[in-house]
Amino acid sequence: MLHAEVSGAGPRVVLVHGFTQTSASWEHVAADLVRDHEVVRVDAPGHGRSGEVHADLPGGARLLGRVGGRASYVGYSMGGRLALQLALDRPGVVERLALVGATAGLEAATDRAARRAADQALAEEIERDGVDTFLDRWLALPLFAGLPADAAGLEARRANTAGGLAASLRLAGTGTMDPPLWGRLGELRARALPVLVMAGEDDATFGAIGRRLVDGIGPSATMAVIAGAGHAAHLERPVEFLAILRAWLRAAT
Repeated sequence: MLHAEVSGAGPRVVLVHGFTQTSASWEHVAADLVRDHEVVRVDAPGHGRSGEVHADLPGGARLLGRVGGRASYVGYSMGGRLALQLALDRPGVVERLALVGATAGLEAATDRAARRAADQALAEEIERDGVDTFLDRWLALPLFAGLPADAAGLEARRANTAGGLAASLRLAGTGTMDPPLWGRLGELRARALPVLVMAGEDDATFGAIGRRLVDGIGPSATMAVIAGAGHAAHLERPVEFLAILRAWLRAAT
């Protein structure tokens, strides 16, 4: 069972963090949403107080659905892939889906193989050098260039274990999505599932992926670009992120 924190009352919203984070990364967002929502913050497999839970993406999605229940799901990066998998595998659980900097996978087999090899190398790096050293390198990547140090949640990330993070990479990295989920997006179109896809203005890669997700899902999907933000848009521009998310939740309701 995944660890989760539940607070507030109202329509349920489940928040799912990205790789190396924990449920604590949603603290600012949850503090706002809890005013009129029941907010569930989940520690994903291999992370936080779910560090001993090792699962692949479909298995992690099943566990997410058990702890989250019927709700709107908001997932960032790795958490977005988990939430997307859940929406496809358990249609009755996900009422609405919001994805931040997420993908449906890599289409080319060679790209998936390369990603698995890269994630294996990262897993070995974590096991060899420890979590603290790995996080210094991880957060120095260009992907997080726009993330202020005081918004990175480094202390919470350091609560993760080397074994948990390594297992997450090996079992549920993007390269393990084989086949990827692009071919199943029509299932969400058929259900007219309300989907919000968000990306930072400065995150060109995931902006393009996000537009493709919206095209694949169809009329029930909406794309929102967060000005002045990079990959971790909800951490870099939390006020703007919340304004977009809240407006969409009201409209979807």
